[in-house]
Formats: sequence, C-alpha cells, structure tokens
Amino acid sequence: MIQRNVVCRTNMVWMTLAALLLSPAGARAAHLVANLPAGHFFLASQSAQDKEQERRDREQEARDREQEKRDREQEARDREQDRLDRLQELYEDGREALDDDRYEQAEAKFNQLAQMNSSQTDAALYWKAYAQNRLGKREAALTTLADMRKRFPQSRWQKDAGVLELEVKQSSGQPVKPADQSDEELKLMAIQGLMNSDPERAMPLLEKVINGSGSPREKSRALFVLAQSGSTQGREIIGRIAKGQSNPELQREAIKYLGLFGGAQSRQIMADVYAMNPDISVRREILRAYMLGGDKEHLFAAAKGEKDESLRREAVRQLGLVHGVGELEQLYQTETSKDLRREILQAFFLAGESGKLVQAAQSEKDPQLRLAAIRNLGLIHSDESAKALQTIYGHETDRGLKEEVLNAYFLQGNAAALVAIARNEKDPELKKTAVSKLSLMHSKEATDYLMELLQK
Repeated sequence: MIQRNVVCRTNMVWMTLAALLLSPAGARAAHLVANLPAGHFFLASQSAQDKEQERRDREQEARDREQEKRDREQEARDREQDRLDRLQELYEDGREALDDDRYEQAEAKFNQLAQMNSSQTDAALYWKAYAQNRLGKREAALTTLADMRKRFPQSRWQKDAGVLELEVKQSSGQPVKPADQSDEELKLMAIQGLMNSDPERAMPLLEKVINGSGSPREKSRALFVLAQSGSTQGREIIGRIAKGQSNPELQREAIKYLGLFGGAQSRQIMADVYAMNPDISVRREILRAYMLGGDKEHLFAAAKGEKDESLRREAVRQLGLVHGVGELEQLYQTETSKDLRREILQAFFLAGESGKLVQAAQSEKDPQLRLAAIRNLGLIHSDESAKALQTIYGHETDRGLKEEVLNAYFLQGNAAALVAIARNEKDPELKKTAVSKLSLMHSKEATDYLMELLQK
C-alpha cells in the first residue's frame, strides 16, 4: 500500500514535468529537468518512505505505551486480589478453628485479621469475641464487642453482636463445658427429627437457632436443614436471609442453598437480590449459585449486561462450568473486550469444548487470543485437540505461536508429538525447545528419545 502510494506520487511528478515541457515555457522546464540531481526522485521517494515508517513507529510506540498501562493496571489488580485472598484465607482458617473447637487459635486468627483493617474487620471482631466467650474470657469478649459496635455502627453483624453480648452478660463466668457442644448436636438432631414429623413446629426452632448466638457450625446445620426441607416456609426464611436480614456469612450460605436446592422460585429470589444489591461479593455468590442450579439463562444475562467487568468474567466462567457452549459462542462473536474474549476461551476449556478452541486457534486474527486458544487446547486431553495442534504447527509460520503449540503438547503430556517435532524440526531454536520440554516429562517415549540423542 505504501509503495503503491509512492509510485503514484512519482508518476504525478513525471506527468507534471511532461506537461511543462509541452508548454511555451518548455525550454525552461527542460533546462530545469536537465539540471536536477540524478538521485532527486529516488531521494524524494525514500523520504516519503521514511516519513511513513516514522508514522508507523509512532503508532507502535503509542500502542506499546497503552499496553504497558494495561499491564500496570493488571498488576495492580493482581496485587489487590492477592491481598484479598490472604485476608479470606485468614478468615477461613479462623472459622475452621472454631468448627474444630480450637478457640485459642481462632482468637489469634481473628485478632490478626481485625488488625489488618479490611472489609472483614467487623466480622473478625465478632468471631474474636465469640472465641473469647468460649474460652471463658467474658470481660475480654465484652470489650471486643464494644469495640466492634462502636467502630461499625452500620455493620450487619450488629444484631449477632447484641445477642452474643446478652449471652456473655448472663453467663456465670465459667468456661464453656465440652458437654455443651454435644447439647448443640443433640438439639439439632431433635429439631431435624421434628422437621420430619411436624415441620410447622420445627421451623420457628430452626429460625431461633439461626438468629441466636450459637456456633457457626450449629447455624450452618440449621440453615441446611431448612434448605433441604423444600418447604415454602423454609424457602421464605432462607429468602429473607439471602436478602440481607442476617450477617453476610449466613447470607452467602443462604444464597448457595437457594442455588443448590431451589427451583424457579428460588432462582427468582436470587434474581431479585442480584438486581437490588450492588455488593459485588453478594452478586458473585449469586452467580456461583446460578451455576449450582444449572441456570444458564441468568448467567448469560449477567455475562452480557453486567457493568462490572469482574462480575462479567465470573459469569463467563460459571457458564463454562454449566456447559453453556451456545451462550459462550454468542458472547465471543459480539464481545469487543480482549480480556473478556480471553476469559471466554478459558470457559470453553472449562466446558471441555475443544471444537470452539480449534476454531479460534486457527482463524482468530488477534495473535494474543490465538495464543490463549492454543494454550487452552493443551489443557484438553483429546484426539481432536492433539490433531488440531499438529495442523496448526504444520501451517504456522509465527515462531511464538509454534512455541505455544509445543507448550500445549507439554501440558497434554503428549511426548510422541514432541518427539516427532524434535526429530523433524529444521529451526534449531524450536528443536531445542521441544527437547527441553521432553527433558521435563516422565514418559518412556521422552526418555527413549533423550537416550537416542546421547548416543549420537
């Protein structure tokens, strides 16, 4: 295109000169032409090419700067996600300690979490006070609760804190006896038995357990019994908790059970909560609950219409887990965000859909998305994906894409394909890469080939 433009401009110059030669001032024009430097037109053409190259270089520099900016933003998001993961891990460790009656460890974990000033600080203070109460540290528990209620007046843990505070004040000051834990188990067993024989009498008792100051395990069991009942009243109670009439932890569990045990009515409750609750963590939990219930329709709607990109990515992932291949294909055709298209390719892998990945690997125009498709093909262990990789490697000229195919073979554990490439590849660097992959594989074919190399 650039050369054609240069040729056109050069022709225009010659045509102009020819016109001048035919004019009355032709003699003067001829004199001018005769005195032009021999390389004048070549230099003019070269100058135009240089300018065009400079323009392309500037555009590439702008693209590089934009990519660097995106990379920095992604690194910042990754660091923040790592921090959130560490906080969540600490929280879960504390909860696990509570479930195992290791109250000293639980107190230490939640104290550490509370000092990190995160969005879970109010929950950490509540569970710290709970553990202190179980250890018989009544004054410490009351101090912790007072701190929590003062610092977080709008917290959804306030109701739980009030119930726990009342229990602490009514206690005798003695550590909780091990038998008390058995009493909790017996109570739940009795309520579950009553649920089978007289659900109407059992429902208020279960709700009382959920709203009381019992252990996390006790509340979770009560919620499970309610969800498993399948009754209208039980679904209404779980629906209220899912809408936020309890602490965030129970809300997440209620949402999970709506997805796991619910039908159309439960899905509608979740859709209502999703629409009215802007909390990203709650919405993410609902998307995961849709997956548990196999609800492709609501996941597809979120993947298309959700404004928060992290939630769109979550919806795409969950669509992959429910094998929403048709929905994912529609999204891939219309989506403009490269990051989301990459997520869709990952979702095809989660769905075990090698066909769509083969199409993307062979026909996608964006090199980075082709790389992603090839990488995900390597995660699918099937004859179709292996044959597709072989075809791509044979026809591809881009070294980066060929190296990604080698990596995909490595991920598949496909030593035979790597040996074949190592034997026949003319490019020494690609051959070296194939041998390097084989050296990391524990297979007879790889070992035999490496021994063959050593014997040469």
